[in-house]
Amino acid sequence: MIDVRGMRDYEIAEAIEPSLSSITEVAARAGIQSGELSCYGRLYAKVDAAAVAERLQRGSGRRPKYINVTAITPTPLGEGKTTTTMGLLEGLGKLGRNPVGTIRQPSGGPTFNIQGSAAGGGLAQCLPLAPLSLGLTGDIDAITNANNLCMTALTARMQHEANYDDDRLRKSGLERLDIDPSRVSMRWAIDFCAQALRNITIGKGGKMDGLEMESGFYITVASEVMAALAMAHDLADLRRRMGRIVVAESRSGRPVTTADLEVDGAMTAWMVRAVNPTLMQTAEGQPVLVHAGPFANIAVGQSSVIADRLASLIADYVVTESGFAADIGYEKFWNIKCRETGLVPDAAVIVATVRALKSHGGGPAVKPGAKLDEAYTRENVGLVEAGCANLLAHIDIVRKSGVTPVVCLNAFETDTRAEREAVRRAAESAGALFAVSEHWSKGGSGAIELAEAVTEAASRPSGFKYLYSLENETVEERINRVVREVYGGDGAEFSAAARTKLDAICSNPETRGLPVCIAKTQYSLSHDPALRGRPSGFTVPVRDILTYLGAGYIVPIAGDIKLLPGTASDPAYRRIDVDTSSGIVRGLY
Repeated sequence: MIDVRGMRDYEIAEAIEPSLSSITEVAARAGIQSGELSCYGRLYAKVDAAAVAERLQRGSGRRPKYINVTAITPTPLGEGKTTTTMGLLEGLGKLGRNPVGTIRQPSGGPTFNIQGSAAGGGLAQCLPLAPLSLGLTGDIDAITNANNLCMTALTARMQHEANYDDDRLRKSGLERLDIDPSRVSMRWAIDFCAQALRNITIGKGGKMDGLEMESGFYITVASEVMAALAMAHDLADLRRRMGRIVVAESRSGRPVTTADLEVDGAMTAWMVRAVNPTLMQTAEGQPVLVHAGPFANIAVGQSSVIADRLASLIADYVVTESGFAADIGYEKFWNIKCRETGLVPDAAVIVATVRALKSHGGGPAVKPGAKLDEAYTRENVGLVEAGCANLLAHIDIVRKSGVTPVVCLNAFETDTRAEREAVRRAAESAGALFAVSEHWSKGGSGAIELAEAVTEAASRPSGFKYLYSLENETVEERINRVVREVYGGDGAEFSAAARTKLDAICSNPETRGLPVCIAKTQYSLSHDPALRGRPSGFTVPVRDILTYLGAGYIVPIAGDIKLLPGTASDPAYRRIDVDTSSGIVRGLY
């Protein structure tokens, strides 16, 4: 085992990667045949999910244990969900289990900003690090291009309709869609945190330069194209979903879709390779399927339905990670993704750190790029105990779904025994199992306690049930149920614009039966990032509602959340570089 003391994540990855098994060996151990792989060098490959599914369809009724990894409300530094996911896979491997992980592909936004690449860390990483962090097999690029092709088609159509009469349009084989420039819901996509592009004016110049109108960008992972990929069952289903994406409304209020623009087929053409997951491995050789994208605060934030269903055919434990905390990522896993996969979770791991608990207990603000206050590195059991109110809220969320929670304290070397015991007492008093995991420094050997707790939790009967009904509750009732029973608030309050959209959604048979995917801050159980701990007595303001008909859910926009994050003053790209003699990328974390 490598002594990782004083080493950075990219240095650890660089030391491990030469000794990794080839991806064909990893695949063979998982029961995937070489003809079902498209290799990108020695260490990662696309998997033909449809071919594997056709060969391995289970008729015996046997199913793997299905484990979700979520967390308490994080600090801006993140609390190590992906690291814990990798550590759990390694720990299950030490116990002789056959686990497969399913995680989301890192976005260029956080990779080059503050939080890093979401590849894990230490001896609990998904490898190879640099390809995973820098585009991998091109899925996010394909989504960006498909999204922006749609915007190209939309803006071109609006220009032609503005410049041509009906006869000229008919000669071109077009009917007037009469798109209202003030009701365009789709935006351009970019995979960076480029806040200057949130709101822009396009079409400036002459009439050949497009129709002048207000527009903007969102980060690629917030695009409905990404959402459609995450929810799709196969290529045919993705093709169907692509044609249902609503991009705008006409002046009469009729929805305008990608199919109306006749761009849905070409968008799907960009996605043919992206529909298949990428196979990678942990630092100890357990298989990991990487597919779909992050940001559960502004997107669904789940690994794909395709990846999870594929993993369920080849594993006895499927470990999947949801974005941010249980109020966001786990809630969407529970009420959106599980409806699509048909898989029932057996246990949920809630990742906590002493650092985050101290923050929720009233510790100094944790600021990205700033030195961590000494309050987080010296013992303060009182702060930890006060912060456990936030942990208890997340335990309650998981238990409300009927699933057994396992609290994993992601260990830092500055934690003290008394602080860890305070967390244990709080977790166990709330009916959760508890484990301390040292996977970052010890890999699978440091995660055995966690793996044992997870196997115990997964052996218990599951009383899984959805939070709300799609048949017997209105969309407004679903939103309010999430606010009250998951966030702990008093309910939702809708702006006039959101109320108008809500009424239209509820009157449309295509949309009134959809689940809700609320976009809100990740830094609080509420909509307000300043409210730490376990706040109460708040009302969540819903300022807008988006209809993602292709993905199959409704997106209420709560508070001041932005669909394109901003880059901080001390971003990670300042420390990323290339060794020009070897081509090795350094500085990733």
